[in-house]
Amino acid sequence: MLTDAFAESLAEAEKLIAAAPHVESEQDLVEGYRYLAGGILATTHAAWAVDRRHPTFISGTGPYTKMGLDNPDTLYLGAVISDDAEYVVTGTRGTTTDLSFQVLSGNYTAANVPGSESAFDDRAIDIAPDGSFEIRFGPEPAAGRRNYVTLAPGSSQLVVREVYGDWSQRRGTLRITRPDTAGEPAVPLTPEDVEKRYARAGKALVSRVRTWLKFPERFYLDQPANELTEPRSTPGGLATQYSSVGHYSLGPDEAMIITVPHSDAPYQGFQLGSLWYISLDYTGHQSSLNTSQSQTDPDGMIRLVVSERNPGITNWIDTVGHRRGYLQFRWQRLSRELTADDGPVAQVVPFEQIADHLPYHGSNVIDPEDFASRIAARRAAVADRMLA
Repeated sequence: MLTDAFAESLAEAEKLIAAAPHVESEQDLVEGYRYLAGGILATTHAAWAVDRRHPTFISGTGPYTKMGLDNPDTLYLGAVISDDAEYVVTGTRGTTTDLSFQVLSGNYTAANVPGSESAFDDRAIDIAPDGSFEIRFGPEPAAGRRNYVTLAPGSSQLVVREVYGDWSQRRGTLRITRPDTAGEPAVPLTPEDVEKRYARAGKALVSRVRTWLKFPERFYLDQPANELTEPRSTPGGLATQYSSVGHYSLGPDEAMIITVPHSDAPYQGFQLGSLWYISLDYTGHQSSLNTSQSQTDPDGMIRLVVSERNPGITNWIDTVGHRRGYLQFRWQRLSRELTADDGPVAQVVPFEQIADHLPYHGSNVIDPEDFASRIAARRAAVADRMLA
């Protein structure tokens, strides 16, 4: 059968899910199988959509294809490229807070992080008054040409991130073409090609599961629980991005209060992730907040309350029933280096004492009807962004 290799890989991936070291409950396992379903969708889509001679951008992760602690505020697009060809990327700039481009060499694996060959945001390119732009990526030296990026040897992926500082912002448009093959007709499929594509999808699925189970061990789990690192340049070479990370372990009668300055960075966001290293449900739960969605206290600080139960606080971060998980701050489009003073401070307190640790508690309170309105607004914004 042409799908035999994929079926074998699927069985291997299922065993990895079932044997994951963090699985403690039926919820953990059920979420693992949902995560596996997203991996199947993403890898089979990529195996059939990717064509090196006729490139196209495809979504790297979304609500049903999560991986790599995906940011709820970000649309991820990627295209497979070759270092010996030229590509033209055209589009229109939306109203989102950030639009960044990154050229990678290699892939994420359980042992390696791909090399970042170049990374920049839209401030580095010329954009027309109507928002349109054109960027060329190719093997030739830039030689002072604007909107031209030289592809380093080994370049294999072009990743684009469109970041929402406000979920009502308008997304832009994006297209990639390869001029030397643009007029070629598509090559008809053969049984051999079909078999190869299924095998490629299966191999990618197993690698995907292995990689993102291993990745947090190097960047998160090497520090004590319920602490966050100082802001640091994000691993992987993203331009103008800093992050602060950690992992939490909270009982049902505990809460974590995270205090962080309302940054001057154009984008600042916080989220929780499950031990599958994916975002928690951010559509029907407030498991993430950026600065535009957060309440800032009169002293310029944002105080987030992470807990299982709803404390009736505007900045409640819902653990969605996960007593353990990952903590992640991101700052983007920076024009300066961040220091420890820009970073978060975390404190675990008894749930019943939350009010005692919030200096502006009276103004932090929100009634159930208003909080329900916040959830409804999240659902509408995700639908408008068409992330599915």
